[in-house]
Amino acid sequence: MAIRVKAVIGSTSSTSFNLKLVEFMKNRYADQLDITPVLINDLETFSVDLESNVPANVKAFKDDVKDSDAVLFAVPEYNFSIPGAMKNAIDWLSRGGDFTIKDKPGFIIGSSMGVLGSVRAQIHLREILSNPALSPVLLPGNEVYIGSVHEKINEAGELTDQGTINFLDQVVQNFVEFYKKNNAAVLV
Repeated sequence: MAIRVKAVIGSTSSTSFNLKLVEFMKNRYADQLDITPVLINDLETFSVDLESNVPANVKAFKDDVKDSDAVLFAVPEYNFSIPGAMKNAIDWLSRGGDFTIKDKPGFIIGSSMGVLGSVRAQIHLREILSNPALSPVLLPGNEVYIGSVHEKINEAGELTDQGTINFLDQVVQNFVEFYKKNNAAVLV
């Protein structure tokens, strides 16, 4: 049975390379991962004033992410960090006392048109996710930074760079093994 993964898409762009990358992964790894992209485009801006009456779209977002075996963060890099919309979504995930992603297995991918492929954004994202109110269990040592992504994805949204595909194949295999090892009791 495939691992049910909710992929939080960090970009709100209608032409997001990170969304295209997740869609590619959804198709390529369907036998191992049942990936569902989760968009953050319409989430209300986090405010403590809204916590006692959480907006319906925020509740739906949190419920959607919580209803998974694992979480994938697909993050672009804006101004050397994560996009504001992604930070807002993560702020909502950390609030309400329901620990939406606490101890949930996860991994991070990221791409950008720049050479570094979201390295700085992922450093910040890992720091943010280390908050005890979040703290998913992230796959260690398998950073996916896809630079110059616009040269590696074709018009149909398919990843075409074989070296990148091979690397992604290995990371997905590593995540599946990591998931199985850390959830052996659940899988029995």
